[in-house]
Amino acid sequence: MLEQLLHALNQPLTGLQCSMEVALASPRTPEQYVRGLHEGLALTERMRALVEAIREVADAETDKKEKLETIELRTLLGEVVDDLAPVAEVKSVRIRLDRPATGSQAGVAGGRRLSTSVFRLLESALSLANPGSEVRIESGGTPVGEWVRIRWHAERPRSGFSRPELGLLVVEAGFERAGAEWIGERAGNLETVTVRLPKVSGDSK
Repeated sequence: MLEQLLHALNQPLTGLQCSMEVALASPRTPEQYVRGLHEGLALTERMRALVEAIREVADAETDKKEKLETIELRTLLGEVVDDLAPVAEVKSVRIRLDRPATGSQAGVAGGRRLSTSVFRLLESALSLANPGSEVRIESGGTPVGEWVRIRWHAERPRSGFSRPELGLLVVEAGFERAGAEWIGERAGNLETVTVRLPKVSGDSK
């Protein structure tokens, strides 16, 4: 993940360098200088977002492993949906939470970290979703662990540099570090992320 982010950082860096070289190559009109400054600011903002994502991933990789603890997945999802309901309302996006018939237990490295990861995953999905569409959340269990799936119709094609998209990369790295499996799929503008969470051992409760 760090290699992917560092590779992505190279593009705006190169663009900023080229923009500065063009500005110094020959005299330009004030309008051209202003336009060049706006382009440079946009590239700088992209680099800043990438650097923040790189720092988050690097910090997560150096953190000490937290003790596994048991969390009721459907309760956690309900709390996250409630917290993000105002965001969904502002974006005019509906959240549909399909609750399993029975309680669901998910174990990863630290309850707080799981809560944060699920929150950021749904927050990114809401930011990327097309206004007026629906974000659907499903969850369930298997003999080897629990899973949560989030689907949304994207507002525009992926650029890879927006904050919500970088947020997805950071969340993916966090889940994988905790031993979960991340499966991302795309069909047209329908985005699907499935996270398979590891089973909690009996001594982690």
